[in-house]
Amino acid sequence: MRRVITLCAIVLMLSGCSQNAAFENLANGSCTVEQAQLVREHISGQIEAIAKNDWESAYSFASPAFRSSVELGEFVTIIEEQYEVLISNQGYRFNLCSIAKNQITQGVEITSESGVINLTYLLSVKESTLGIEAAVFSNADTPIVV
Repeated sequence: MRRVITLCAIVLMLSGCSQNAAFENLANGSCTVEQAQLVREHISGQIEAIAKNDWESAYSFASPAFRSSVELGEFVTIIEEQYEVLISNQGYRFNLCSIAKNQITQGVEITSESGVINLTYLLSVKESTLGIEAAVFSNADTPIVV
């Protein structure tokens, strides 16, 4: 049992180091493979938590700036009223990940009963840690410029 706990602790420390290194220098342009993977994991974590109505976990993926201006109850209301597609999603896939002016944008196609809905996620990095700032509805062929 002690080995399992030690192994888990090591994996968590290494994954934290990996994220720190991946976002130390944000250069304008396309995300690196490592950055894109970490962004996808971060957004997936929030989408999966929302689909399970695990609001505290979903809220934890938001940036510190977002959480300082939007309380948990407000977050739940926003998702339920404006982003219901995330609650009832039937799957999702990722499009382009890019960086401009120290902000990351990631396109996501959400499959719903009514078809495919496109969202562009805006993420920030604070102390080498990702945080979701916003998700805006977009057209698949219209990149969001920040």
